[in-house]
Amino acid sequence: MINMSTLIITPKTKVGELLNAYPELEEKLIELAPVFKKLRNPVLRRTIARVTTLQQAAAVGEIPVHTLVNTLRELTGQEDLEGLEKGMGENKETPSWFDPNRIVKKLDARPIIEQGGHPLGDVLNDIKGFGPGDIYELYTPFLPAPLIERVMAQGFDCWSVKEKEDSFLNYFTKPTL
Repeated sequence: MINMSTLIITPKTKVGELLNAYPELEEKLIELAPVFKKLRNPVLRRTIARVTTLQQAAAVGEIPVHTLVNTLRELTGQEDLEGLEKGMGENKETPSWFDPNRIVKKLDARPIIEQGGHPLGDVLNDIKGFGPGDIYELYTPFLPAPLIERVMAQGFDCWSVKEKEDSFLNYFTKPTL
């Protein structure tokens, strides 16, 4: 068992809050999902960890949210949470709305992210004028769960495909009427 804190760990807990309350859990996060090594980058830690929930982190790390949350809860002396909702992840089946000929804008966000930036502002600005059926393609080094949630909140559908170990193609479309 680790340092006792008053932070209650749930899928909605921000990674930054978790690591501030329980800095000892950083190594366990990395052990559970090696993609979390990126948290060692101070810029990413200040930006991404501040807004990313454990549910989103589970999707990025490709581990079930219940496994991540309950492992962390156990290490901090908290009881397991029952009935955790399924986390976001990539969908293997191509959605009926996807047509590569309907892609009207593309962004390779890898350089932005590697420099410690976040492509959310660019994406939200780019999709402002999209009409029904238009598709936006976003290339990222990991599943950008917080960004996906924000774009979906704007009324868009999303489909993400893992291309390789460290690359995802994310597609957004405004549904046709």
